[in-house]
Amino acid sequence: MTSPTSPSTSSSTPRTPRSSAAAGSTGPSTGAAAPEILAACRELRASQYGKGLATGRAVATTAGRLAARWVVHTVGPVFSGAQDRSALLASCYRESLHLAAELGARTVAFPAISTGIYGWPMDDGARIAVRTVLAETVAPVEEVRFVLFDAHAYVEFEEVLAMRG
Repeated sequence: MTSPTSPSTSSSTPRTPRSSAAAGSTGPSTGAAAPEILAACRELRASQYGKGLATGRAVATTAGRLAARWVVHTVGPVFSGAQDRSALLASCYRESLHLAAELGARTVAFPAISTGIYGWPMDDGARIAVRTVLAETVAPVEEVRFVLFDAHAYVEFEEVLAMRG
């Protein structure tokens, strides 16, 4: 599927995505491109985000030497069993998608935001990610990839994607 209202979605195990925009955590995604991306992040923090980017918001920088044009950074919420923060997690995907569209990106790659050190359960994170991507993807974005850390994440995303239609 390639229409803006019904974006193509897929999941894949770790690899460098060849996409127009990559969204997610800066540390694991930068590798050799780190100097340029980190410099851009420092400049943004100094000029606009002195206290840091708010949870659920997104901002774009250069992709440095990555096989992408931009990196869209977002701050995922820490999971809490006592407080429902799912709207903040959905906002990470929504804000990133809208920013990617504003930039003119046709493809976007996402990790499973907040499901690592922030403790979000993978099944719920996959459900929120897929639901948000399907509802919020707008032109010119045509393809969204979930680039996942391990087989467990892949299975959870595949299950949610299989149930979508």
